[in-house]
Amino acid sequence: MKFRNIASTILCSVLALSTANAVAGKLEDIQERGYIKIGVSLGGEPIGFRDLKNEPAGYDVDLAYRLAEKLGVEPRFTDVHGDARVSMLFSDQLDAVIGNMSATLARAKSVNFTIPYNRAGLRIVAQKRLNIKSLEDLNGKKVVVGRGSTGEAFLKRAVPGAELVYTDNFAPDGVLLLRQGRVDAGIEDSSLVDYLATKDDKLVTLEGLYSNDPIAIGIRKGDPEFLRWMDMFVSDYINSGDYEKAYRKWWGEDANAPTLTGSW
Repeated sequence: MKFRNIASTILCSVLALSTANAVAGKLEDIQERGYIKIGVSLGGEPIGFRDLKNEPAGYDVDLAYRLAEKLGVEPRFTDVHGDARVSMLFSDQLDAVIGNMSATLARAKSVNFTIPYNRAGLRIVAQKRLNIKSLEDLNGKKVVVGRGSTGEAFLKRAVPGAELVYTDNFAPDGVLLLRQGRVDAGIEDSSLVDYLATKDDKLVTLEGLYSNDPIAIGIRKGDPEFLRWMDMFVSDYINSGDYEKAYRKWWGEDANAPTLTGSW
């Protein structure tokens, strides 16, 4: 009888410890260590770049700083692009990715996404001198794409005759190829290429969007409490009016911020 009581006590202790560890999760872990590991893409304005002091800056970076502030911890940034954004979450090298990442069904198999903190669509940017007017005009042309990006997948379906030029980092690598005239066109989020075309009179964007993608914060699967808190964080960002203020800060006072729903 005494042995059963001891065994029962040990079992209850083990279960209680397991439950406590499960409840603690990522949120408590971040707060206890005092910093959060955030993946950002620093390849191009206005989403993410390095300023004159070589410090991270941009729309996504501002949101990352806000996240750290709300958690009461220090942000630690890692510059990530393409498929590395997913793999580094999976391997726990990052706690969150705020890196212009489209929330797609394919990625959602490996990553949990918050409600969107921005929206963007795929847009074509091209050399003005080539008079490219449509997708069909890209047949036989050199088009730079980010490896593993939604733009790559789209062009493979829509314009199989295009010659894809791959880069791991569309910005700055793909942007440089465009500015040097070494490729005929490129495809990326409208938030990036629209801004690019305003800074280089040799480039022009085509009318129309080829997607309407939600841009969301990505976190590792397996922690629903952390995901819920992150959803509330984005909801507060939108509903407070700070989302529209941040958008106008980076795209101009006359810019129309994409409509977002601050619900969770």
